[in-house]
Order: sequence, then C-alpha cells, then structure tokens
Amino acid sequence: MANGDAAIVKPAAAMDNAAVVAPTRVRHTVLWLTVAAYMITYIDRVVISAAVPSIQEEFGFSIVTMGWILGAYQLSYALFQIPGGWLGDRFGPRRALPAIVTWWSAFTAATALTWSATSMIVCRFLFGMGEAGAFPIATRSLSRWMLPSERGFAQGITHAGSRLGGALTPIVVVFLIAHYGWRAPFYIFAVLGLLWAAIWYWFYRDSPNEHRMVNAAERELIANALGNTANRSKIVPWRRILRSPQMWLLSAMYFCYGYDIGIFLTWFPKYLHAERGFELQQMGIYASLPLLAGVAGDIAGGWFSDLALKRTGNLKYARRVVAIPGFLIAAVTIPLACLANDPLVSVGYFALAVFGIELTVGVSWAVTLDIGGVYAGSVSAVMNTFGNLGAAIAAAMTGYIVTASGWTSAFFVLAGYSLLAAILFTRIDASKRVYEDATVS
Repeated sequence: MANGDAAIVKPAAAMDNAAVVAPTRVRHTVLWLTVAAYMITYIDRVVISAAVPSIQEEFGFSIVTMGWILGAYQLSYALFQIPGGWLGDRFGPRRALPAIVTWWSAFTAATALTWSATSMIVCRFLFGMGEAGAFPIATRSLSRWMLPSERGFAQGITHAGSRLGGALTPIVVVFLIAHYGWRAPFYIFAVLGLLWAAIWYWFYRDSPNEHRMVNAAERELIANALGNTANRSKIVPWRRILRSPQMWLLSAMYFCYGYDIGIFLTWFPKYLHAERGFELQQMGIYASLPLLAGVAGDIAGGWFSDLALKRTGNLKYARRVVAIPGFLIAAVTIPLACLANDPLVSVGYFALAVFGIELTVGVSWAVTLDIGGVYAGSVSAVMNTFGNLGAAIAAAMTGYIVTASGWTSAFFVLAGYSLLAAILFTRIDASKRVYEDATVS
C-alpha cells in the first residue's frame, strides 16, 4: 500500500510542478518563420533588378520596355493587397500563406522561361499578384500569436528582415549570374520559397490552441493578453472597417511613408550618380547605406514602442512616441542632406532620414494588429495598398519634378510628406478598433 500511496502522490506533485512550468515560446518560432517569409518576398522581387543588364543584353529590351516589365509587378502588387488580405482572413494563414508563396515562387521560376517582353510583363504581373498578399496575411498570422507588448518588435524585426533581404540580394545575384547565367537565381530562389511554404504548413497553426508544441502556460499567456476571439465571424466587416476614421488616418499616413521610402528604393542611386557625382562603384556602396540604416530603424522602432507600452500601459502613447519623432527626424534631415556641400555628409543625413522613416514601420504595422484584431489582414491590406500607391506615384512624379526644378525640389517633397505623416499620426489612436464586434449570431 505504501508503494501505491506513493504512486498516487507523485502525479499530484507533478501537477503542482506543471502549474509553475514556464510558458513555451512557440510564438517566437512563428515570428522567425514570418521574418524568413518577409526576406523571401524581397529576395524574389529584387532579383530581377540585379538581372536587368543581363536581360537587356540577351533580348535587346530598351529602358522603356524594362520599365514596363518592372512596373507590371508594382501595379499588380498594389491592386491585389486587399484581395490578398481577405484571403488570409477568410481561409487562415496556415493555408493562405503557403498557397501564395507557392504561387509567386512558380512565377519566379517562370520568369526565367519567358521569351519576349510581353511574356515577361504577364509573368511579373502574375508574380505581383501572389506577393501582394504576403504582408497582409503574415500580419494576420501574428494576430493570434503575438502579445500586444511584443507586436512592435515583431513588426519591426519582420520588416528589418525584408530590408536586409533586399540589400543583400544583389550581391548574391551578381555572383550567381557571373557563374551560371541570369536565369539561375530565379530557379534557386523559387526553390527557396517552396521549401519555406512546406515548413510553414507543417509547423504553423491558425490558433495556439491547435498547436501541440504550445504548453498550457503559453496558451494562457496568449489568451489572457488577446482575449477570446473564438466567436469572431469569418465574414470580414468591410463596411465597418472602411467607415472607420482610424482606417483612413492610418492609410493616409502610410501613403506618405510609401512615397518617402519609394524614392530611396528607386531614385536614390540615380541621384547620387547624377547630382552628387559618385562613380558607379561608389554609388552602389553609398546607396546601400541608408537602407542599412533603415534596418536598424525597423528594429529600434518596434522595440522602443513595446518598451514604452510595458512601462506605461498606454497603447496610444506607445505607438505615437516612436512614429511621430521618426517622421520628424526625416522632415528635418532630408533638407539638410540636400543642402550639404560634402557628398559624404549628404549621404550621412540621408541615412539618418531613412532611419527615422523606418522607425515608423514596425509601429505602423503593429497598429494594424492593435486596431484590426483578427481582421488585421484586411486592415493591413488597406493600409499597404495606399503605401504602395504612394510609392508608385513617387516613382513617376519624381522624374517630372526633377525635370522641372531639380533634385532638391524632389527631395523637399519627401520632407513635406514626412511632416504631414507626423501630423496625421497625432490623430491615430491604436487603442480604438476599426470595427464594432462582429460575432456569430
């Protein structure tokens, strides 16, 4: 009987120990898988930019033709943001995200099989359709996993991953082209996407409650932080979302951001060469410095916002205290960069400006989780649509502005948009949801 009593006592002790077991960190694995997805999106979209000279040499495409090929992606990427976000909200990230990654990976590989300008334009348009859903669905994938106090860092580190992927890809692509031709990178990166899709589908679950690796302590931690969302309808409440002033304030702010960062992703190398006199080799190095500063801004902005939230418990303040100063830094340093006589000093100011701009990114996407909840995919899709429209307009308008009044005027427009974004963020309240409860009746 003594042995039997002992056998009865041990499970009770084990239960007591289980009650104090530390939460697992499966949510952090989900986050790093999401970071990998963001890196792959930028790797796959930047690879063609590095391959442009080789493509032109083989097919004889003019600059105008290449512009249409590159623009086909940007157009479809902007147009399909909202449908992509809806896909994630409707079917769940576990199914939707690997589906679209498989889609765009297929068209990444197909780019290497194109035989004319028309076929390449169609291929890149279809590629953009797939990538359009990446950020909205990835944001949705984090909405049921990341604690509110971790959202700023989560969004900052994911976007830092995307910027880092974009910065490193040209180096890898140039090496591959030199040894294996311009088609090889498209095939290799397509396989990378397919591998990621398989891993995601195997590991990720739409809810922590469905994941066998999540222990009771982590489930409770997430549930207490996020509340019960089990009764949310799968029908996205578009009317309520689109009627929300918060949605339009957020979208207008992100349009300003998109215009600003779009210049640095498209025109900045040309500016360094044409206006600052950098040789091509120097231009490549110095054009990368602001983007590397942006990586630091992505990480720092999200981290500091989460720290402010933990210390104050004030969500509205925690988001504003990072984003507003970030935009103001850009508004001040961009004019200083334009007016600096020393080209290296100018690059330094521009790097500080991009650091400020990117301080706001993790915060902006964290706000989509804050105000969008389980509909964060759709909310972030609306915001990102406006951001990409801003970037597309920036790419086109800058050419006209430079022709009419020079590069300084073009960059002063960026400073104006940065100031406007800071003003708009003073009205964004991350504690207010964009919808009323949409529950299943």
